[in-house]
Amino acid sequence: MNLSRTLRVPARRILIYVVMIVLVVVMVTPFAWMLSTSLKAQQYILETPPRLFPSPITFESYTGLAERIDLARVVFNSAFVAVTTTAGQIIISAMAAYAFARLEWRGRNLVFMLYLATMMVPSVVMVIPQFILIRQLGWVNTYAALIVPSLFNAFGTFLLRQSFLGLPKDFEEAAYVDGANPFTIFWRIMLPLNLPAIATLVVLSFMGSWNSYLFPLFVARKEEVITLPVALGVLQAGPRALTEWNLVMAGAVITVLPILIVYLLAQKWFIQGIVSSGIKG
Repeated sequence: MNLSRTLRVPARRILIYVVMIVLVVVMVTPFAWMLSTSLKAQQYILETPPRLFPSPITFESYTGLAERIDLARVVFNSAFVAVTTTAGQIIISAMAAYAFARLEWRGRNLVFMLYLATMMVPSVVMVIPQFILIRQLGWVNTYAALIVPSLFNAFGTFLLRQSFLGLPKDFEEAAYVDGANPFTIFWRIMLPLNLPAIATLVVLSFMGSWNSYLFPLFVARKEEVITLPVALGVLQAGPRALTEWNLVMAGAVITVLPILIVYLLAQKWFIQGIVSSGIKG
């Protein structure tokens, strides 16, 4: 019996490893194909049988992409909007989360539930009302139209609130005894102790803002403020209504790289934040 049990454990582990390897291959293959297509010349993209490893390797897709759109400008626009939006979401969500988690005031739980209820409203439903408001404010084709509506994030507030609730109140009570006010406690104690949750929100906020397409398509169409996802939309119908997939994939690679870098930099804190915030499945 001991021998059979000993044999079953390695077999189970081998099965788990095989399943994990298969899942990794399934997840990585689209990204590998995207990179491969971006390094192929136009005439080799639809060849049969398809080849994962391009031969010859060429960077014509990236130079062609820079010729079709003002690549430096749209990348700057996307980076500026994503970084500003992320910073604003962190500040506003953290302050709101601290108020909901630690400050005592009448109707706190009711207001918090109403705030969370906004998460059930699909973002697509809000596009037209937000566009009308942006137009009335005169913000069409400005950075404000891309940044301000995204600063208020109910999910970010919920995420940080859960993290704040997980901290003991001993730190705050000791700070109160030393004469610290609520803002000092929030800024110097609560925020440093919640870096994992903040890192999680940074990754999610940056990714959402960087990849945003529908709302920027409505409110920012001029070249001065157009973002990368919107600019890449023009590549879907090239000459003779044919999509130049090598240019599209080159743009997709450029789009994915910043998100990958941000995630790798915050990976350790991101995982800790997911585990400690109470949103694990």
